[in-house]
Amino acid sequence: MPRILVLNGPNLNLLGTREPHLYGSQTLPDIIGRLEQLASARGATLVAVQSNAEHELIAAVQKAKQDGTDAIIVNAGAFTHSSIALMDAFQAVALPFYEVHLSNVYAREAFRHHSYLSALAAGVIVGLGAQGYEFALEAALTRLASRR
Repeated sequence: MPRILVLNGPNLNLLGTREPHLYGSQTLPDIIGRLEQLASARGATLVAVQSNAEHELIAAVQKAKQDGTDAIIVNAGAFTHSSIALMDAFQAVALPFYEVHLSNVYAREAFRHHSYLSALAAGVIVGLGAQGYEFALEAALTRLASRR
């Protein structure tokens, strides 16, 4: 049974109320609930972690290497554009991961155009709202199924 970690960074706990014109009206529990349904239908286990603390996200990535996680879906929020330490954690564990952003970061401020994670990611999905998480899950499960 594939195990997928969904990792969400700072301020994503505010989804549904935080700038809905950019991030939509769905809450993080709404998004995770939908992903859990989709994962279960495909025979996969989904584990979700959200933290506003960089060190907790890094610890979750490192733990994924030992706990049988097969792939990671990550929306690192602002840490995407600033965290070399999070990038190093992904590089160290060498698990396939999919970077997701609800908004189109390339249509926003220039500092959001750079990601420390994208070059390592198996895929990057931007600007498709909550559906981006679903596409990332489908991509991860399809990739895992083709390797089994």
